[in-house]
Order: sequence, then C-alpha cells, then structure tokens
Amino acid sequence: MKGAGRFFGWAVAIVLVALPIVGVLQGWFASHRWPVTKLTVQATFHEVTGAQLRAAVIPQLGKGFFALNLDKVQHAVAAIPWVQSVEARKRWPDTLLLRITEREPFAHWNGHQLISRKGEVFDGGSAVVPDGLPVLSGPDDQMSDVVAFYVSLQRAFVPSGLKIVGVSLTPRGSWAVQTSTGARIEIGSRDLARERLHRFLGVYRQLQNQHPEGFAYADLRYTNGFAVRWEPSRTAPSTQSTPHT
Repeated sequence: MKGAGRFFGWAVAIVLVALPIVGVLQGWFASHRWPVTKLTVQATFHEVTGAQLRAAVIPQLGKGFFALNLDKVQHAVAAIPWVQSVEARKRWPDTLLLRITEREPFAHWNGHQLISRKGEVFDGGSAVVPDGLPVLSGPDDQMSDVVAFYVSLQRAFVPSGLKIVGVSLTPRGSWAVQTSTGARIEIGSRDLARERLHRFLGVYRQLQNQHPEGFAYADLRYTNGFAVRWEPSRTAPSTQSTPHT
C-alpha cells in the first residue's frame, strides 16, 4: 500500500507539472501574451497582392505566440486564388513567417477560369495573364483529357508548321482545334481523332505548296477524306471548299 501511495503521488505531481506546459502550448494560459505582430513573407509575386495577404492574415494576428493557430493561417492564405501552396511558421517572440508559392497559369479553361501548371483549375479574377496561353474548353470532369490531347497535338503538328492555340471537346465527345492563324479544324469523334489527324497531316505540306495563302477551315469528319476551305488568295476573287481523299 505504501508503494502504491508513492506511485499515486508521483502521478499527481507529473500531471500538475504537465498541465501548465500543455496549457501554454494550447494557448489556454497565454492567449494574449507575447502577441504576434510581425509578418515576414518569402515569395515572388506576380498576381497575389499585399492587400489580399493582409486581409487573410491580419485576423489571425494579435494573439499570443503560443495561441496562434498555424493551420488556420495556412488555410486563410491558401484560399487566395493565385496561391499554389503556403507554409507557415512562427519565430519567437512576435513574428509569423510565410513561404508562399504562386500558381503558374498553363491555359485558359472554359472562358473564365485558368489551369495551373499543376493541373488545378482556379479563378484568375481580373489578373492580366501572360499572352499566348492556349484556350481549352470541355466538360469539367474531362479537363485532364483535354490537356493531354492538347499536349499530344503540339508534337503531332510540329512537322506541319501549324501551331495549335485552342482545343475544345463537346459533351458528346467531338474534338475541334484552333490554329494560331485563326483556322479551325473539326476532328470529330475522339475514337477516330488519331486516324483523321494522321490522314490530314500526311498531305498538309503538299496542300500548303498549292495554297500558300493557307486555309480557313478544315473538316476531317469524312469517312475517306476531308474538306478544306482556303483563305482568299491575292489573285483569286473567292474561295471554295475542296474535298480531299
């Protein structure tokens, strides 16, 4: 019984010592002592603004050093549309450190959104994005398929000299692409896209030699060929659609 009494006494002593420590770490006893009043940010920004950071962080400051919840800080900063990732740390006695990575836009998506280079769709707001981003569109749940098809087209079209700047996929699974010259190419069914593009690109250089003015529209949705509408030439008064097999 005497041994048990000593053990109980030690247990009580340990709990009494531990409680203040746990309390401080959780901010229970020091929620307003040593307030965090300084913010240090490590980042290179193009679109994230100081006003956005202040709006996200200031409501979290002013609390005690131990009471400041870093998870809440990170969540608030991560909610800024152009923020890719954020790491928050505290530096004694009064400083909050933020390391922020900004999103890099890869493409426009469905007219009003952007796709980052990490493959995430986000709202770019009123930001002025870099020129030359491809314009992609399609069902939201098939965004990755549209991106993959665009990337594959960049490789496939290199020998032709054509540059693809836009790709669209309809809900029914029909592809269309836009070139940097403004020409539109209707490809149609995704199941036949590879075959149809191979047929078109296989003779494109030959057709280009015959029509240096370029084409305005190509329809590849034919069983054994495709149709092309040419841009007006300097000598011809009009254009016509020419089927090719």
